[in-house]
Amino acid sequence: MISSKNRPGPRISTSHTIFIVSAVQFLAPFMMSAVGVALPTIGRFYGASAVSLALVEMIYMLAVTLFLLPVGRLADITGRKKVFVSGVALFALATILLPFSPSIGILITIRFFQGIGVSCTVSTSVAILSSVVPKEKRGKAMGIIVACVYLGLSAGPTLAGTMISWLGWQWIFFSSVPLAMAALILTLTRLKGEWKGAEGEAFDWVGSLIYMAALSCLIVGGSRLKSDAWAPDLMTAGMVCMAGFAFFEYRHPSPILDIRLLLGNRVLAFSNIATGINYAASFGLTFFFSLYLQVVKGMSAQTAGFVLVVQPIIQALLSPLSGTLSDKMSPAKLSTAGMVICAAGLGVAAFLGQDAETRQVLVVLIIMGLGFAAFSTPNMTTVMGSVGSRHYGIAASLVATMRSIGMLTAMTITTFLLSMFMGDAEVSTATAPGFLKTMHTAFIIFALLSLVGIIFSMARVKQTPGPELKH
Repeated sequence: MISSKNRPGPRISTSHTIFIVSAVQFLAPFMMSAVGVALPTIGRFYGASAVSLALVEMIYMLAVTLFLLPVGRLADITGRKKVFVSGVALFALATILLPFSPSIGILITIRFFQGIGVSCTVSTSVAILSSVVPKEKRGKAMGIIVACVYLGLSAGPTLAGTMISWLGWQWIFFSSVPLAMAALILTLTRLKGEWKGAEGEAFDWVGSLIYMAALSCLIVGGSRLKSDAWAPDLMTAGMVCMAGFAFFEYRHPSPILDIRLLLGNRVLAFSNIATGINYAASFGLTFFFSLYLQVVKGMSAQTAGFVLVVQPIIQALLSPLSGTLSDKMSPAKLSTAGMVICAAGLGVAAFLGQDAETRQVLVVLIIMGLGFAAFSTPNMTTVMGSVGSRHYGIAASLVATMRSIGMLTAMTITTFLLSMFMGDAEVSTATAPGFLKTMHTAFIIFALLSLVGIIFSMARVKQTPGPELKH
């Protein structure tokens, strides 16, 4: 719903909106993948421990995941543009400050605030896009946005490696500021009006705190399963808190997560379940293939990077086409087909042995790129088309949260399997048989997960479009 006193006029440009959203959707994954490559250099610069370096990435992902749902709800109440602008400004400020951090502890702290800024932009940008772009063009616009996400993922390692070699790791952050500032300036000068889907409703502070505590316990517990005896207890506490959160939200008159909406909207609920499962099934592929190519196949890190970049490049190239197709056919059916392709790719990956050729790895990456391109954009279009405008913010933040939870689930499964088959041993040529057994088991589990996701995705296809779906 557009606030009547701030109803935007014809000055709103669809192209400007797409550029603004594309910029922030590029920067969020770029900042994660680029910093990941820079961690060894940052560690030497600060003399940081391995645990501190792990926190540099973990704290960023934690902040993004924790704040997506609360911020999405806050944006529906106070205004999506207002929260978006605040997020871009916070992201830009944190990004400017990061290279000047006097210690690794300060850098980790600023990374947390950078993650909060990203959560503000990710949870609102797609909702703003859905409010501005006409429904008949929304699929194409979503395709461009998803392509920018994959461009960020693929450009991160390549650009970061170049900047580290020639300019220094600090330029990873310096180079991101102009794009963020351009998005901020365009938002303030070109994107007129405001969007408040739930204006006047109360914000659920108690539910937000329960949710953040539950998710923190699950994430921290899952990441420490291999090393700490208390990790399972922490995960159990997180699951109990999450169940309590669901019960609390069901009874709350103004929840951050509308449980009744999920229970009454099968398309929204099943689309989000499919999102979480698909990311849980697919996110571990890059981790395993990176080690497989370098340790088992003996490739250099640079060569392995050139091989692995094939998947995100295919996703970036084909996502706009997938978005255009979703404007002309059922996006739910198209995204289901994408999940089937991903499951096939994971099934093929489960049979790669020590003597597999590079072209076989490329085949898997190409299949996964095709599958994800067919899944991501139509799935997002399905989600945003399944709700009315008052729920755009919560729908966008919910699907982003499910992506993050899916990725964290993949990390947890991977860590558990590595602990089971390899214990504390390092991944090396000597331990390659144990690593291969871990990789094969993981891909079998991931393929089975994909089959479960396909079932949920097919179930939503059977939903008869109702008033909200036609909105």
